[in-house]
Amino acid sequence: MFIRVHLWLTRRVLRCISTLGCPDFSLDETLALAARHGLAAVEIRALGGTVELPRYFAGQFGAPEALAAQMRGATVRVAALDTSLKLAGAAPGDREAFLAYVPWAEALGARWLRVFDGGKAGDAAELIAMAETVRWWRDVRRANGWAADIFIETHDSLFTADAINRFRSHAPGTAILWDSHHTWKKGGEDPVATWRAIRDGVVHVHVKDSISVPSAKHPFTYVLPGDGEFPIAPLLAALRADGFGGLVSLEWERLWHPYLPSLDEALTVARARAWW
Repeated sequence: MFIRVHLWLTRRVLRCISTLGCPDFSLDETLALAARHGLAAVEIRALGGTVELPRYFAGQFGAPEALAAQMRGATVRVAALDTSLKLAGAAPGDREAFLAYVPWAEALGARWLRVFDGGKAGDAAELIAMAETVRWWRDVRRANGWAADIFIETHDSLFTADAINRFRSHAPGTAILWDSHHTWKKGGEDPVATWRAIRDGVVHVHVKDSISVPSAKHPFTYVLPGDGEFPIAPLLAALRADGFGGLVSLEWERLWHPYLPSLDEALTVARARAWW
């Protein structure tokens, strides 16, 4: 019994990073950084100073087949390509721009394509519109036999457990990328309580730390892991207790918040403090 409990307490989550923290890096530099810090995976939002990833990959590799060849033997996997599509109000042009990511996700072996929720909290019509975009995607994906699927980041309107679950009632089976800091800071929810309410749909978790001091863009300021107020320890304990098998990703938003130190420094500090 003691051995089983000890293993549960010491088992680490599978760790990941978003390239928001190193947006000027190449793919090789990103994978090398992740490998150096012993991470399982990366999610790609920016590379080479741009978030226009299909254009970046085309310029660097020419075709998805060349990118797939480049990834053979990589020790760090690409978990996701993070797109800019918002489910609410997705126009035909937005959908076409999103579809340009799919061949590259397939080449990378990425399981997920990140999309945003969009919309405004409490707008029932927008929940229906979001679900319609999910149905559109499922039809296109099925017709093409693609392996990659979407997960929806809790970002604009889905910042409480109730809102997330109301959306999922309109689009059952949708995978959730839970931004745990967002539901904590904007939604005012205890992350452990949110987790217990939405855990059956969550496949990926974003974490970060902050203090309650206004910054240029937010009523809070992001800080190095462990310097802030985010209750990471009880959240990780809850994830371990439930055997969460997805990735827990440090979303170090240096692209949007250049006051932040380097991602390498953030990872070094997080490891030294056993923060995550």
